[in-house]
Amino acid sequence: MEAWGHGNGWTALLIAGDIGGTKTLLALYAPDAGVRRPVAETEYHSADYASLEPMVRDFLAASGQTATAACFDVAGPVVAGRAHLTNLPWNLEEASLQAGLGLRQVTLLNDLKAVAYAVPFLNGDELHTLNAGKPTPNGPIAVVAPGTGLGEAFLVWGGKGYVACSSEGGHASFSPANVRQMALWTYLAAKFGHVSTERVCSGPGIANIYDFLRDESPEAETAAFAAQLAQAHDRTPVISKAAEQDPAGQPLCVAALDLFIDILGDEAGDLALTVMATGGVYIGGGIAPRMIPHLSNGALLRAFTAHGRMSELLAAMPVQIITSQAALLGAAQYGLDQMALDPKAGSG
Repeated sequence: MEAWGHGNGWTALLIAGDIGGTKTLLALYAPDAGVRRPVAETEYHSADYASLEPMVRDFLAASGQTATAACFDVAGPVVAGRAHLTNLPWNLEEASLQAGLGLRQVTLLNDLKAVAYAVPFLNGDELHTLNAGKPTPNGPIAVVAPGTGLGEAFLVWGGKGYVACSSEGGHASFSPANVRQMALWTYLAAKFGHVSTERVCSGPGIANIYDFLRDESPEAETAAFAAQLAQAHDRTPVISKAAEQDPAGQPLCVAALDLFIDILGDEAGDLALTVMATGGVYIGGGIAPRMIPHLSNGALLRAFTAHGRMSELLAAMPVQIITSQAALLGAAQYGLDQMALDPKAGSG
């Protein structure tokens, strides 16, 4: 398919977007150039716009280009071409976006489905290996991604390639793995009623774990640190930074990260068993790349494999951390693949 145009333009371009509650990353791609060579790329503050359409129009105007198709990944379930973002007051619909932007094709993807779709295309320098394992060719693949929430997805072999499947497994009930985690569950159940895994395995989950530990041992929190937390818009980075920079002075922060890592390892192991992820387990999201030293000390893998009679099976599964913008890569690749299937979307 030819994407190069005459003069300064292109004949067929895809808009791909990674839409989040805080920021949105938009990029333009030409089919013959592929997902590694965007024509243009810009990051926007999501709250600066009342909806996605004006943001996309500004992006296209700034790039001086037009497009024929789009693929956007969103943090939340996509049902019948519609999505509502949990942390952003946007209601998105494929048909209305297509009409409003004058495009021939628009696709909405769950953000974890986009990450999963990207996994087969990731390069070695976009991964950090925790366990090399012994992968089974074409075996199922699991993806777990703690960030603002907890995303989960998986891939299964479809005969000619992998098929990415979305999930809302992060909202499934938290299953404590030991007495300590049972006490955490009891504490959070009193606050929230239902305790999903996301409540303890995400950025806000780290803050919830910290609250649990602090309320158990209030004398371990200094007044100065309590004041710092009270002023923070997002407490999780403050807790993580304190654990790294002052472990002796901030034992609650260290303990919060340790408990979070145990829970993440256990949850990754649960998902790996659920989908029989002999092709590998990939940890994505915004937290893991910033915690590689903590995740590489063996604690996560111990929790991952600590599943009784299935421990040997889990020990053979590769476990890797995704260190790149996989959601945008996956949305772009998915969108280009859809353009290839639809001649109208792939022509100017």
